[in-house]
Amino acid sequence: MPLTEHAENIPGPDAATGPNRKLVAAYSDIGAEFAALRSHAGVYDLGWRSKIALTGSDRIRWLNGMLTNNVRDLAFNHGVYAFLLNPQGRIQADLYAYNRGEYLLVDTAESQTQKLLSIFDHYIIMDDVEVTDSSESWTAIGIAGPKASDVLTAAGIETPDLKPLQVHDAMWQEIGISIVCGDKEAVACYELWLKPSNVERVWGGLVKAGALPVGSQACELLRVAAGIPRYGQDITERDLPQETEQARALHFNKGCYVGQEIVERIHSRGNVHRMFTGFVLHGAKPEPGTKVQVDTKDVGEITSAATLGVGEKDCTVALGYIRREHGTAGKEVLIGGSKAIVSKLPFYVVFRN
Repeated sequence: MPLTEHAENIPGPDAATGPNRKLVAAYSDIGAEFAALRSHAGVYDLGWRSKIALTGSDRIRWLNGMLTNNVRDLAFNHGVYAFLLNPQGRIQADLYAYNRGEYLLVDTAESQTQKLLSIFDHYIIMDDVEVTDSSESWTAIGIAGPKASDVLTAAGIETPDLKPLQVHDAMWQEIGISIVCGDKEAVACYELWLKPSNVERVWGGLVKAGALPVGSQACELLRVAAGIPRYGQDITERDLPQETEQARALHFNKGCYVGQEIVERIHSRGNVHRMFTGFVLHGAKPEPGTKVQVDTKDVGEITSAATLGVGEKDCTVALGYIRREHGTAGKEVLIGGSKAIVSKLPFYVVFRN
């Protein structure tokens, strides 16, 4: 099977992906794979994502009261990115929620599935809502890069003009596929949701059409370059939504939800003290937890870092948190004793080359 045929497997990109979930670290050269994601098209395994279906007459009202984003007004086959909070406003999980007509579909990392199911079960009391873990019935393939749409078309997969997080259901060689337009700001990307038994044929069709197989290590480089935080690494249970700078996860006119009081208080009274941002480094790649300093004082810490091959040179970048008063783009800081520059996200310098 193309997704697992290589012997050099490593655990999936989340801290706990399950005992049987492995991802291929690299199919060829990591630099070539990352270059394909930046300048052409790379295809990769998204089987570490889980799918949870919500049915029942109260499903929309109930889930809208659980999440930070607006589920109530979602159009058919459209989705949103959202946080699930506790009553103190701390982030318990992140996820995508899609309106699939007769049901709502929650897409999240496999490492968060059991926690989500437990929280959902706790809050369903007299509501007509049924939650089903459908992860064994569905899997996903990703394709990213400026030529991703061209490769899908060349493979014979219908790709209408989709908006971010819009779903299109199609048939390909008698295989049912749901095509989802991704929401990465810096690079075009799509997800293909399909039955696990059809993965090999669809993967092969995309490779034949020109996509380069890409392993989890190059995907991680793309994630950091695109400035996308990962729950469990860049976002944890201690964090408040506004600290993450993920405005796309918040809706301030949707009505009540768990943790809303804290979010609204921050929104109305002013910003939080720290913020998620990027750093361009002039030294070695720092480890997560490395402190960010200004005038010998700790003002933040690194959560993710990557050394990216950009043209003929390497570029070391990092994601992390910094006190808001020091978070202006262009400000010089010290990270692990080396000079670094605070940078807006995503790191567009990576995608301009």
